[in-house]
Amino acid sequence: MAAANAGTPAIGGGKRRRRHHRRGVMAEINVTPMVDVMLVLLIIFMVSAPLLTVGVPIDLPQSQAKSLENDKEPLTVSVNDKSQVYLQNAEVSLADLVPKLQAVAQARGGTEARVFVRGDKKVDYGTMMKVMGQLSGAGFHRVALVTEFEQGSK
Repeated sequence: MAAANAGTPAIGGGKRRRRHHRRGVMAEINVTPMVDVMLVLLIIFMVSAPLLTVGVPIDLPQSQAKSLENDKEPLTVSVNDKSQVYLQNAEVSLADLVPKLQAVAQARGGTEARVFVRGDKKVDYGTMMKVMGQLSGAGFHRVALVTEFEQGSK
């Protein structure tokens, strides 16, 4: 049989065809899954970022005042409903508040740094005035009281 097929020309000009043709390496990167992951991460961070601002749980009073513009993380003094005083997220005694606040403020630019005071609406007025007096007596004159924006206002 091999002799019978010897005279017939092979298909394709006498060259053997390979059955399995290998493709070249794909040099493109599929970015669609990466974009999907990045969008999901963006949404997660946008939702969780406001919850991570300050870790001391305080029920702030409401006000119609406009918010202050600030480009760096503020110094925050918080007073919770049990009259416990916090500097940033660490609890401090009222006597230790000024030295610790001055140490942090010196690292950030002195007493010209703005200090945000957050007080629970159930806190005794006298406790808040003690904290404010300590701050004022230590030379911190840029003190801002933090409130929530009143929802029912125009």
